[in-house]
Amino acid sequence: MTSTKESTSPADVLRQLASKHGSDVFSEEFALWMDSQDPLRPLRERFAYPKKGTLSGVDPTLIDPTEDCVYLCGNSLGLKPRSADKSVMEQLNVWGDIAVEMHFEGQLPAALCDRYGREGLGRLVGADPECVVLMNGLTVNLHLLLVSFYKPTNTRYKILIEGHAFPSDRYAMASQAELRGYNPKDVVVELIPRSGEQTLRTEDILKVIKEQGPSIAVVCLSGVQYYTGQKFDMGRITKAAQEQGCLVGWDLAHAVGNVRLQLDDWGVDFACWCSYKYMNAGPGAIAGAYVNKRHNGRLAPHLEGWWSNKDTTRFEMREKCDPAPGVDSFRLCNPPPILVSIVLASLEIFDEAGMDRLLEKQYLLTGYLELLIKSHFSSCQMRMPSATIITPEDTDARGCQLSLIFSFPLEQVHRELKKRGVLNDIRRPNVMRVAPAPLYNSFHDVYLFIHTLSEVFEICKTVGA
Repeated sequence: MTSTKESTSPADVLRQLASKHGSDVFSEEFALWMDSQDPLRPLRERFAYPKKGTLSGVDPTLIDPTEDCVYLCGNSLGLKPRSADKSVMEQLNVWGDIAVEMHFEGQLPAALCDRYGREGLGRLVGADPECVVLMNGLTVNLHLLLVSFYKPTNTRYKILIEGHAFPSDRYAMASQAELRGYNPKDVVVELIPRSGEQTLRTEDILKVIKEQGPSIAVVCLSGVQYYTGQKFDMGRITKAAQEQGCLVGWDLAHAVGNVRLQLDDWGVDFACWCSYKYMNAGPGAIAGAYVNKRHNGRLAPHLEGWWSNKDTTRFEMREKCDPAPGVDSFRLCNPPPILVSIVLASLEIFDEAGMDRLLEKQYLLTGYLELLIKSHFSSCQMRMPSATIITPEDTDARGCQLSLIFSFPLEQVHRELKKRGVLNDIRRPNVMRVAPAPLYNSFHDVYLFIHTLSEVFEICKTVGA
């Protein structure tokens, strides 16, 4: 499988490939041929893929229970790596076999397990391995980082986020402001798209930063916006905000494992992410955090726990904490080796795939979904029913996810898709998120989704008639 992003679009590349193969780009034959050319195709077998018959809400008269479901929901919960079973069982066995000795013995010593996986994490987020760590959950990490990095003054006290940010982020920012005695309405500045538009323009973000920069303490946006699927220009935004004296953090929940990240090169101050979406580490997976090494000597106070100590002095049980450098000082308590082991199982697959190959496939796979949606359901062609993509068309401004708005009621479309063994998710008020993850999704998955959506639209027309 080859592609190029030079002065062309995914649709152009796909049409060229179809012409070369002698098939119709919209045909099932072409989707199957693309899968046969995919060097990442074997990775699908490394994941537990749900069968239609195991799902709730399916109509047994409409599906073959032995078939794989059409899973396009990796943006919400990644599939389980099959190797996770072995990884978890190894930790349970070590616990059973040597009990307390597991803290410092075995392949993944419990007291040291958050030291593992740093190299793989560093590669995923573009960071020095010593600047990243596995700890806690995403929102816990966001709060821990903000306690240190959000230091409001009389003149610089605002927090800049995107409008309609994920609820956890909005709650975190508001509560951080309240803890400092501020009214969140006076502190939290939300970036809103222009009238009639769904996504934010980079120039508008930069304009707000320039105009309000002297009063902004922290800029903290999502790397990829959960609702629209828009990827922000993290490099330019970080640079512009720091030129105004702001500190910059990123919530990378929908970005890590999905898009190319270069936290060190961009000079980001701090970042955090979860590991259960594109990183496939399971519900409630241990999360990750990043602090730029230039902050290693920073004296701003933050919350501390036993695990905030340096590894070399932690067990001296000192009266006062001997803070570890950088991000390690934000750790509070001993990490769970079972959860760390699942992240390591996923990172092994990412290393095998390589981010370059994943992004090359993503470019065509998401482009294929876009091409079929626009060709079959475009509202611009005055077709009824219709599906409108609100995610940016620019491939540099998105990852796997395309967010759709339908001309039919969202819940009705979602329910009918699920009856037929198609799994994706919806987000209020009116978006369905569809995310073909290149680690395990295929072009045939995309074809089947479009084919099934056509069937569902026919049902919806009949019901609404």
